[in-house]
Amino acid sequence: MKTTTYNPSPLEIDFANALEELQNQIAEKLQDYEIVDFDKNTSVDNPLVRITLEDKEGDRHMVIVKIIQKPDAMI
Repeated sequence: MKTTTYNPSPLEIDFANALEELQNQIAEKLQDYEIVDFDKNTSVDNPLVRITLEDKEGDRHMVIVKIIQKPDAMI
């Protein structure tokens, strides 16, 4: 299937949504951290997912995932 829109692409949006749906399973894999906030922005080119984590000492950390689909011609 050819991608006709990249800003953002449907695949990028679906991938961000999938990460949000899987946040509980992701949290289970993070032994020393708890997910305290999950923020997703799919309205921008290259959607962002920001995950705020809290460690066992109560310190907060943020992981940012930027989702970028390469144009089909570049593969």
